[in-house]
Amino acid sequence: MPNRLAGATSPYLLQHAENPVDWWEWGPDAFEEARRLSKPLLISIGYAACHWCHVMAHESFEDEPTATQMNADFVCVKVDREERPDVDSVYMTATQALTGSGGWPMTVFTTPDGRPFYCGTYFPPRPAQGMPAFRQVLTAVTDAWRTRREELESASTRIVEAISSRLELGAPTPVSAADLDAAVAALSGSYDERWGGFGGAPKFPPSMLLEFLLRAHARTGDAEPLRMARDTAEAMARGGIHDQLAGGFARYAVDERWVVPHFEKMLYDNALLLRVYAHLWRATGEPWARRVADDTAAFLVRDLGTAEGGFASALDADTEGVEGLTYVWTPAQLAEVLGEDDGRWAAEVFTVTAHGTFEHGTSTLQLLRDPDDPARLGSVRGRLSAARARRPQPSRDDKVVTAWNGLAIAALADHGVLTGDERSVAAARRAAQLLADVHWVDGRLRRASRDGVVGVPAGVLEDYADLAEGLLALHQATAEGRWLELAGDLLDVVAEQFIDAEGWHDTAADAEALVHRPFDPTDGPTPAGIAAAAGAAVTYGALAGSPRHRELGEAAIGSLAPVVTRAPRAAGWAAAVGEALLAGPLEVAVSGPAGPVREALAAAARASTSPGAVVVVGGPDAPGVPLLAGRPPVGGQPAAYVCRGFVCSAPVTDVSALGAAMTPS
Repeated sequence: MPNRLAGATSPYLLQHAENPVDWWEWGPDAFEEARRLSKPLLISIGYAACHWCHVMAHESFEDEPTATQMNADFVCVKVDREERPDVDSVYMTATQALTGSGGWPMTVFTTPDGRPFYCGTYFPPRPAQGMPAFRQVLTAVTDAWRTRREELESASTRIVEAISSRLELGAPTPVSAADLDAAVAALSGSYDERWGGFGGAPKFPPSMLLEFLLRAHARTGDAEPLRMARDTAEAMARGGIHDQLAGGFARYAVDERWVVPHFEKMLYDNALLLRVYAHLWRATGEPWARRVADDTAAFLVRDLGTAEGGFASALDADTEGVEGLTYVWTPAQLAEVLGEDDGRWAAEVFTVTAHGTFEHGTSTLQLLRDPDDPARLGSVRGRLSAARARRPQPSRDDKVVTAWNGLAIAALADHGVLTGDERSVAAARRAAQLLADVHWVDGRLRRASRDGVVGVPAGVLEDYADLAEGLLALHQATAEGRWLELAGDLLDVVAEQFIDAEGWHDTAADAEALVHRPFDPTDGPTPAGIAAAAGAAVTYGALAGSPRHRELGEAAIGSLAPVVTRAPRAAGWAAAVGEALLAGPLEVAVSGPAGPVREALAAAARASTSPGAVVVVGGPDAPGVPLLAGRPPVGGQPAAYVCRGFVCSAPVTDVSALGAAMTPS
């Protein structure tokens, strides 16, 4: 019989709808049941593409004796961390505080009012590698609740007090050029000179850091930040973490050489990386960077696009319970698809070895060098892709998350503008329309939708900030005023709901009250909410001529100055926004009738690597486009108007003069 999760909108919760566990969704009913029965809550948090979440579900939650014990002694609550990042943040903080580490699946035991007293992550069905069996944990917690409840409740109060203390960042201090140069130097100290990236295994794509390094190079002309960004991007692009057939990137590599991925593919990683590779191509002209950007854009639209116009959250790490089943190859399998000659050639080109680079003699595909015969490579890729499409495929988590779709909108808008690919801009516009129509409800954002039906959970700070970022990029790509207007509305809610006398928060003032109100000033796999909001506010200020928004962005980045200087690996996006503030940012309006002259000026403006530069192209006084207001053609010819830091130069009508006007004096 299905349990209470059968009516959930989250694909992750639906994966557990047939469990014998009597799961509750997160909400007041579960807490009321725990109070009524005087039982502790067992809160299990994970997400649909999580490999070890699937493992624990199969080993424990599908096991009748384990489920019977859980149902007897606990009120069991299942949470999709992607749908409720606020809940996840609270209990991840507690788990890290109590155990020294965290991850998913996360297993948290709390009092009936949600105060945690015991936390962990994955527990095996039998004792292994120093971990107790899950049922042993259940028994121990139950015994403690029955015999030492007062002690557990006292401990839970102390834990909540500890995790509720805010990180004191001090008074805002403007981020200086010296601060950003010091951040680059610190990153250089942890840079992996052999394989690229920062630190050792496992290695995650450092998307925000790469964007910062590109901007730092643009400001200084120093080759070092560009080298770190370029070499890391190329190492990832050529490694097994990058899907060499269908495009897109896996979540991370388990090794330092980017060879063996954890095979889940997340929307947020691919959106952030698409933008990085597009910007890297703009800065260097590297053909491989353009190819990776094009392939990643195609992957987003083809494999993550939903019927309603949004983008799904992820592709699973597993296929039929086997990690990597869809993606890995042996030499014999290549020969079977391609024939002996092309099979041997493909094995050499993609580093598919007799012993294997993954498990059980299989290999991930790498492209460590570009072969001399691109036509042959194209043919081989096409045939292997067709063969792979006939294999079992990973499941897709098709909920549409606001923040991550905002990142995708920004990336596709930038890709379309820089490459001239109108399909990317059209895909960005479709997603923006879906979010505007479905996720924006009564002047507030919801976190996610599925099949065009919006969910109940409220948007958090990153939802407002990342969607605003995407809409501002789309406004620049299309010169359509509605996207700027909605971005402004989002930032108004940010100022009203997410900032108070204490500072910034990741949840709104009128959101559901949790055991503490979370705030994290550091980047994770996506930009910190405060840094993302700062970046959107600075861009909006430049596009709309709004000092109020610029000041909001300046204050936010100023409050993050200690993180930028002391822990730059955790503050890549804040540092990138700091670069935009130092650069002005540059504002360019290309005004006049469409045609070759306007297009040449637009291309020159968009080729600028000035950090955070904003560019709008269109007819003079286009409705809803402040950057084009009062900026007519000059002598009947399209003209470019360049401003930086509230100071504007005279309009120019040729590309060489525009280049000079955009170059800092």
